[in-house]
Amino acid sequence: MVRDIVDYIKKENQITKEQLKILLELSEKSDIEYIMKEASQTSKISFGNNIYIRGLIEFTNYCRNDCYYCGIRNSNSNAKRYRLTDEQILNCCDIGYELGFRTFVLQGGEDTFFTDYKVCSLVSSIKNKYPDCAVTLSIGEKTKESYKAYFNAGADRYLLRHETANEKHYRMLHPEYMSLENRKRCLYDLKEIGYQTGCGFMVGSPGQTVETIYEDLLFILHLKPEMVGIGPFIPHKDTPFKNEKAGTLDMTLKLLAIIRLLCPKVLLPATTALGTIDPIGRELGILAGANVVMPNLSPSDVRNKYSLYDNKINTGCEAAENIKDLNNRFEKIGYKILVSRGDYSK
Repeated sequence: MVRDIVDYIKKENQITKEQLKILLELSEKSDIEYIMKEASQTSKISFGNNIYIRGLIEFTNYCRNDCYYCGIRNSNSNAKRYRLTDEQILNCCDIGYELGFRTFVLQGGEDTFFTDYKVCSLVSSIKNKYPDCAVTLSIGEKTKESYKAYFNAGADRYLLRHETANEKHYRMLHPEYMSLENRKRCLYDLKEIGYQTGCGFMVGSPGQTVETIYEDLLFILHLKPEMVGIGPFIPHKDTPFKNEKAGTLDMTLKLLAIIRLLCPKVLLPATTALGTIDPIGRELGILAGANVVMPNLSPSDVRNKYSLYDNKINTGCEAAENIKDLNNRFEKIGYKILVSRGDYSK
């Protein structure tokens, strides 16, 4: 039955709710290994054994929002807030370029200090200095005009996890003033403007069900993003979800494999959260079809302050300066890091 489902997904680029339920409930090791192997082979058709790297720069942990799952939520008075200067950010890019990074990801909370003018100026500075590099932004919900301005300044990609495509589930995760409708509007605006656009969701977030995951997959298929970022939900001690159970490695790997089978050419990261819940989480993610990793280029003295969830890894192979060690780990499972922008290719 599992083989029939996998064949159907690969042939039709579709999945039924019943098929999803069967795959998510798999417990036989041989069945799970089969779908991971099929996903890995699907990834290799498009990307070979190459892994794309992105240099992650977490430049501010101020945020105007109060999402119930997030450690840098506005009402968390225990968060140690910081903002990087333009000089610090450009220094991160200098270090990253020398290490072989050709994509820089500027990620932060929705910080009103960084006006459109400041964001555009920063993007332009990076692109002028490193015209052969891609700039990815991950700074939340903005107006269409703001997105256009960033794009015209040189931004190439934009990451905005939708978190859930189900309205009831969205309300469980976010304060009343935020809306799923606006979140989706942002993603469709980004696609229309011309960004390589990324959406995604947490695996195992409070209130998540097979039905909500199915809606997530349908939304992904409809949006046709160039990137999909998923990772396990991990609770943070200073949030309303502090006592909730974390998402599991098993479920995350299954969903990575399913997304790879549904979207053969999508850019699919093995996330930091995956590496946090298991020492070899990223390697397992790659073996389940992922083809992107995002080591941390942020200054070492702020890495532990960008705390979206508890126990987030920011040293060892997670740190960009240890890229050789990371590559050695990937070579042991038959992959290698590629020095490239790593753009989406249709």
